Amino acid sequence: MTVKTYDVLIVGGGVSGTALLYELAKFTDLKSICLVEKYHELAQVSSKGSNNSQTIHCGDIETNYTLEKATTVKRAADMVRNYASKLPEDERDQIIFKYPKMVLGVGEKETNFLRQRYEVFKELFPNLKLLDKDAIAELEPNVVKVNGVDRPEEVVALAATDEYTAIDFAALSKSFVKQTQEDTEKDIDIRLGTKVTEIKKIGDNHQVVTDRGTFEARFVVVCACGHSLLLAQQMGYGMNFSCMPMAGSFYFTPKVLNGKVYTVQNDKLPFAAIHGDPDVLVPGKTRFGPTALLLPMLERFNYKTIPEFFRVLRLDGAVFKVFWDLFKVKDIRNYILKNILFEVPYLRRRLFLKDARKIVPSLELKDVRFAKGFGGVRPQLIDKEKKQLLMGEAKISKPGIIFNMTPSPGGTSCLDNAEKDIQEIVKHLECHFDEKAFKEALL
Repeated sequence: MTVKTYDVLIVGGGVSGTALLYELAKFTDLKSICLVEKYHELAQVSSKGSNNSQTIHCGDIETNYTLEKATTVKRAADMVRNYASKLPEDERDQIIFKYPKMVLGVGEKETNFLRQRYEVFKELFPNLKLLDKDAIAELEPNVVKVNGVDRPEEVVALAATDEYTAIDFAALSKSFVKQTQEDTEKDIDIRLGTKVTEIKKIGDNHQVVTDRGTFEARFVVVCACGHSLLLAQQMGYGMNFSCMPMAGSFYFTPKVLNGKVYTVQNDKLPFAAIHGDPDVLVPGKTRFGPTALLLPMLERFNYKTIPEFFRVLRLDGAVFKVFWDLFKVKDIRNYILKNILFEVPYLRRRLFLKDARKIVPSLELKDVRFAKGFGGVRPQLIDKEKKQLLMGEAKISKPGIIFNMTPSPGGTSCLDNAEKDIQEIVKHLECHFDEKAFKEALL
């Protein structure tokens, strides 16, 4: 049986894989590119709108970002906005959305922190504003007012009011594929409903075995979240990593916010702080969250991935030490225990209400509804050699193959991460990358 050979084969049809497909098709001279996705539709896992916070992260209101990281993430966010804003208006308006956004500080400690942060970050983010209580009330009255009276605590916010801040990553993924399929001179092969079971090194190439046939490629890039690590370890790569999948759940309320309102990150917690957002797929509601819970599966609501989780967990003393180091920190321990209770049906709304009231103090229990079926899993890696939890994106690169693990802000970083992959592909395949056209289109 003849096995078709591609220049590049991409595993995973989420926003990271489709961004790479788009960049390879538009800015390199490679002629044959294949994308393989196990589901029958693109972007059905982390990129699906119900599985993420639909936020374009750029570092201005994410208080756990240093100035250095914010500079990097801002460049990545600008690439996404530049791409989408150049699309026809009707297509653009299905992908990116303008909402005001802010990070809210409540109490003396947090308000002082935000004032200091503003002085450090205002040059990088010239649109960022420091808002007092009255200015916050103009944008988000429910953040300040309770029955028409100002909340008693001191509050300030860092805000941007005229930017694209929300995104449907699934719609973005489909747009990337649409753009590549308009190029009829290249062999662009999209294989949906095709699950990869194994990858083998065959001479200078790699063979990709699926449930619908075997393919070969001169270069393979795996963009499959936690399954990237699973496929890497099947080849003997990344054995120093373990995976800790963190699941997030959300709650709906009536529309109580006009835009995105984030809260100050606890620097002792390696998890996202609660925020409230307009849901671009559920009009007339505000979505609050996420909670954070360790779940033994690589995909939320997909119980078939439980055995796969235990294969990448690789539980041993080093993993136990990371868990123990996390659990012995009081703030983390209390946070973990509280988030376990968030999953108990009777208790969860009552407990979550207390957290949500930091953003909207007038919320009542009847306003809060658990968002059933919403929430995803982020594969946080554990470095077993260094005995530490890794935050952000991770990459395993070997000759002719790359494995990407892209938790938040992986969606925002999709085009930037694809650019990094292309640099390795160009080096390995000695192909041409049109950097000038790339910069004109995205930078």
